[in-house]
Amino acid sequence: MLAPFFSSSSAEAGCDEAGRGCLAGPVFAAAVMLPRSFYHPLLNDSKQVREEDRDALRRYIELNAEDWAVAQVSSAEIDSANILKASFMAMHRAIAQLKKTPTLLLIDGNRFAPYPAIPHRCIVQGDAKYASIAAASILAKTHRDAFMLELDRHFPQYAWRENKGYPTAKHRQAIALHGATPFHRKSFNLMGKNAEQASLFF
Repeated sequence: MLAPFFSSSSAEAGCDEAGRGCLAGPVFAAAVMLPRSFYHPLLNDSKQVREEDRDALRRYIELNAEDWAVAQVSSAEIDSANILKASFMAMHRAIAQLKKTPTLLLIDGNRFAPYPAIPHRCIVQGDAKYASIAAASILAKTHRDAFMLELDRHFPQYAWRENKGYPTAKHRQAIALHGATPFHRKSFNLMGKNAEQASLFF
């Protein structure tokens, strides 16, 4: 059962990212502020929700959230900064796009680069504990998946429709055969052990 809020006296924004362990495509992040009355029986960590249910939840969250925003950091920016900093950057961009100003940020994970003037709490597996973080995980995941489906139309040989840029055997075989695209993360070891380890960040 997801907790509705960390504190009943704060205006909270849940934040989460999607795509840290991918070999290709941006990392996406979302920030979501939910009303006190928000409820959906299927809401959970995006990894625990079926794809068709994630899409339905995306529509529900976007219609019923008090405020929400989604942002991305490109593969080139990931290569320049590193994936951890890029994940924080994506969260900062999402928070900056909110029309309302939260008084507390709930961050999925154990590390975060502080956002100016807003306190935060890092919560390990927060997307399975707090509704606002779960909602952020759904938006980040569905927006990123939609982006990768569009890219797949231009680069079908990499099977991004199926793997969304994650390091599957088929994806690595396509890189070996066709080379890397401008959307691949050149700082990742696209063919080696590091690519397999990166999948652990999914």
